[in-house]
Amino acid sequence: MTLELIIFIASILFGAFIYWRESQSNNLYRFFNKLMYSKNLQMKPNDKIGFVYKQTFIVRLVFIGFLFLIGVIVLRFIIPIDLTTISIFASMIVGTLIGTYLANFIFKSSEIIEEKTDSLEDIVNETIEKGKDFITDLKTEEPEQVETPTESPKVEEKSARDRLKDKGYLK
Repeated sequence: MTLELIIFIASILFGAFIYWRESQSNNLYRFFNKLMYSKNLQMKPNDKIGFVYKQTFIVRLVFIGFLFLIGVIVLRFIIPIDLTTISIFASMIVGTLIGTYLANFIFKSSEIIEEKTDSLEDIVNETIEKGKDFITDLKTEEPEQVETPTESPKVEEKSARDRLKDKGYLK
């Protein structure tokens, strides 16, 4: 279990590294793109897509699974000891996928923070000013006086007995 946990954490870091590397340069993907497709189907020079960078979940899963499958096959020839089990293989793939999405989240949030830094500073300053105004209003505002309704002079009303007498029901 300890080896699987170590490999899982290392694969998360590996996934973040792959994502960061492809966000900087996608030369390997371009090489395979030129190798596989004809001239009119090749990717544009300003296209930033890579094996995991700007790809959907299924495509990332296929590329990462294929990468680790090749790695396991090469390791089997180099090291004849059976180190790779299904659980380690799965934890490597899942960890790498988590690492790519984690790196994507970090890159997107840093771009948004850089983009919104000026407006964020203005919003904070504006909020501080509103807070100061609110505090000064609380300090200087006199408590509101609740007006108690003054009792209007009561018009003497007749009792129920007198009204019934007026109507002729009582004598």
